[in-house]
Amino acid sequence: MPTLQPVDRLEFQILIDNLTDSLSTAPPNVTLEWTALMRAGMRQLSGRCQCCANHGLAVVVKAFRGAASRVVLFDAGPVEFAVEYNGTRLGIDFASIDAVVLSHGHWDHAGGLPIAFDLITKANGGRAIPCYLHPGMFRQRALPLTGGGLLPIREIPSPDDLAAKGAVPVVTTEAQVLLDDMFLVSGEIPRMTRYEKGFPGHKRRSEDGQSWEDDPLIMDERFLAVHVGGKGIVVLTACSHAGIINVLKHAQSSFPAIPLYAVAGGFHLAGGNEKIIAESVRDIGTFGLTLIAPGHCTGWRAVNALANAYGDSTVAPLAVGKIFAI
Repeated sequence: MPTLQPVDRLEFQILIDNLTDSLSTAPPNVTLEWTALMRAGMRQLSGRCQCCANHGLAVVVKAFRGAASRVVLFDAGPVEFAVEYNGTRLGIDFASIDAVVLSHGHWDHAGGLPIAFDLITKANGGRAIPCYLHPGMFRQRALPLTGGGLLPIREIPSPDDLAAKGAVPVVTTEAQVLLDDMFLVSGEIPRMTRYEKGFPGHKRRSEDGQSWEDDPLIMDERFLAVHVGGKGIVVLTACSHAGIINVLKHAQSSFPAIPLYAVAGGFHLAGGNEKIIAESVRDIGTFGLTLIAPGHCTGWRAVNALANAYGDSTVAPLAVGKIFAI
């Protein structure tokens, strides 16, 4: 495993998420959307000033060490307009983004990548930046329909497509450290738990493109990790198709001498995975986390179960515009 060096502090802002929520209270280290909008220049509250919620995830992650800071865009949501719409309102400094990490090859995380690179390169004077990808992301996927049959998922942009937009594709299955060793993109996540079985019924195109084959494990998904000095490892996970407990087990085994501090992202405990909420909620407690921030595909039942189990001081759900400071 490559070496990850500690940072002094970390901030991550939710650029796109399924939820908008500026009314619920939050821990002191979490800034709500309306406050974030005022920081970005909003002087009068109105619908046109607020962000839009959309089925997907995009997170702007900023790590600080001394006087230096580095920024990663972790995923880019489902659709191009949401990146620009929310980014403009939140005052995202697209010029500051040093790298892009795509968690896995699903439309709700990759659909906004083309405009994200347009905004980044326009803001930074045309400088190309790395985009971390897994080679298994690019075969078309499909979802099972309740009445039988399949619903194909739109293909995500290819490495060549992204290169034409200003990306330097880094396509590998191996774990990577990046940006002065402040961030780590995991390798493939081992499947260890008995009950986490991925996404049953999920399909992908065969290599020859002529048929569909089973793809429940979605092995191209990876997480992003940062070591905040004096606190521990912060894990950002996009959909947790491996299972949130498998994600955390792999993070723990990757950094055996450093405690896990926080996990944020989609836990994929909605739909067919609602049946494993009880086991997942029980076992997430074994990692001693200070912050659990579920969002996107976690589902309201699992969010409620987590909040009931671990309390408002630990569980702070994601919502678009929120800023988490660690």
